[in-house]
Amino acid sequence: MRIGLYPGTFDPIHKGHLDIIRRGASLVDRLVIGVAINRDKGPMFSLEERVAMIEDEVGPLEQQTGCEIVVHPFENLLINCAKDVGAATIIRGLRAVADFEYEFQMVGMNRVLDDSVETVFLMAEAQHQAIASKLVKEIARLDGDVSQFVTPAVMAAMKARLTSVS
Repeated sequence: MRIGLYPGTFDPIHKGHLDIIRRGASLVDRLVIGVAINRDKGPMFSLEERVAMIEDEVGPLEQQTGCEIVVHPFENLLINCAKDVGAATIIRGLRAVADFEYEFQMVGMNRVLDDSVETVFLMAEAQHQAIASKLVKEIARLDGDVSQFVTPAVMAAMKARLTSVS
């Protein structure tokens, strides 16, 4: 079985993430969505909330692609998470040159730690290249319309969170 790992914080999951998940699912038999805990980023949503949102969003993709998609929280090194879930491939999405520079360094370090795990880069579709969770949160906080970046369910969760905070 070909197992791939698509890691991120997914705070929140957006249409760019869903595009990479859909396309990544065509490359493997099981796609593990690794949800990084990363307390340093000060997430809008708790780990449990992010996992639940991702599970809700990927359900239809699992049916469409025929790929088993599972959500797996992790707090250890990415390469160790790949070993934990049996992934031989790490799937990463790229939006711009800045993403590539960072990811290039990560691949080099991961190859030193375990050269049996390959990294595959998928370029974001043109309509998703500008989307970043950080920007989506900022637009939402400033009462902007994020409907073109996230699904209706995620938008509702963001509005509810921002209303409860203010």
